[in-house]
Amino acid sequence: MLQMELSPTFHNEVGVPIVRIGCREFKCIGDKPPQDHPHIYLKMGDASEIVCPYCSTLFRFDPSLGAHEADPADCAYGDRD
Repeated sequence: MLQMELSPTFHNEVGVPIVRIGCREFKCIGDKPPQDHPHIYLKMGDASEIVCPYCSTLFRFDPSLGAHEADPADCAYGDRD
């Protein structure tokens, strides 16, 4: 449970087709609150990308980014809930 609380959190408020992120396990919230969808924990495993089943955002792993970083940078959600 503690690991999930520390998971990087991402959203796609800007509506880009692909969000590149620096981790393979994370939480997607869709949009910034209060327009967020149910918070879902996603795990890519060995894959290089995953689609959120709620908002259909394609998240692609990019090893050049830090665990809590995204491209576009605005897609990283800094507040912890």
